[in-house]
Amino acid sequence: MSRGRPKVAVIYHFFPHYRRAVVEALARSSSADFIFIGDDHEYLYSIEPAKLSDGVHFRLAPTHLLIRPFMWQWGAITQAIRSEFDIVIMHAVPYWPCTWIGGLAARLMGKRVLFWGHGHLRRPTGLKGFLRRLFYAIPTEHLVYSHLAKSYLIETGWIPERVHVIYNSLDVDEQIRIRDRLESVGSTLTRREIFGDSSVPVVICTTRLIPMRRIDLLFMAVARLNASDIKVNVILVGDGPERERLEKIARDLGLCVHFEGACYDEERIAKLILASNVTVSPGKVGLTVMHSLVYGVPVVTHEDPDDQAPEFEAVIPGKTGSVFQSGDVESLSDAIRPWVQAQTVPPDVQRACRELIKRFWNPTYQRRAIERAVLGYPANDLFDAEEDRVHVK
Repeated sequence: MSRGRPKVAVIYHFFPHYRRAVVEALARSSSADFIFIGDDHEYLYSIEPAKLSDGVHFRLAPTHLLIRPFMWQWGAITQAIRSEFDIVIMHAVPYWPCTWIGGLAARLMGKRVLFWGHGHLRRPTGLKGFLRRLFYAIPTEHLVYSHLAKSYLIETGWIPERVHVIYNSLDVDEQIRIRDRLESVGSTLTRREIFGDSSVPVVICTTRLIPMRRIDLLFMAVARLNASDIKVNVILVGDGPERERLEKIARDLGLCVHFEGACYDEERIAKLILASNVTVSPGKVGLTVMHSLVYGVPVVTHEDPDDQAPEFEAVIPGKTGSVFQSGDVESLSDAIRPWVQAQTVPPDVQRACRELIKRFWNPTYQRRAIERAVLGYPANDLFDAEEDRVHVK
């Protein structure tokens, strides 16, 4: 490196609202200088951008949609090869030619290149798997969200010390502040406001209403529970093209479903989650897991790891949630049943959910894991953010 304190380019297409907390944490690092490079909006205009503070060193690099899912970002290349940067961290999406070019160019200049992303979500096979293996061979190291992704990279030849599991996170500090303020109120008022009855257990799902999320499966599972004399109400947070169809299904099945619509107000989302017994995500689950667990609410999702997002690893059956056989209504109904047989979440489950977020799935852990990688330490996936023997400020 050209200096004791490395200068790091963090190159993203743009920084979405759910990345704000970790970006702000890295911007405050006393171990390295992080410069954030990206657009000020998503090229598909479907996700809200992060509102970053003045303390974040941000450089604009516009993105352009080519043919979906391909995107071009000239700044990803020009910034990656700037001599001022010792290390380049790139958001790793194999459909973006600029990441291939920028990563390879930075490597040819002798820079360390770290890919920040999912890694392999399943074992790479066929032509698509071959191309992904080529893409993931570009960096010197990987920053991935899950241990399963790490294991797949190891199977393809990566040594464990160069694959850092950094988990994923939302703005945990803000969520805890809101949680502590609202918790004394309890779930009664919110349930009564929405359903007129605070005694009926509630299932919540926070997601975009699109076919792959399989909300219809949730509705059928709840209908089975209602038919077995376990009454359950449903809250849906999110919007999308499936809404009209789902409203009809709910009516036809005689379900009591509250369609909240799209919501970015964390306090409102917190009230809805805290009023619920369990979060259910019948399709692929992602940061929804983190959103639910931080408020002490367990998560139910399907068990197929090859059709899951990395955050699936935080769902520990019997402790922080349950899993069911993908696509099976009866299995989903059985997975939900234990969580809705009482009015509230059991205290031991609530503690387990919150403790998992406190230990691993938070911006502080992410910052320190990324700092360790930047400073050249080998991957240590289970280091404790409070007691790590390597002093990273």
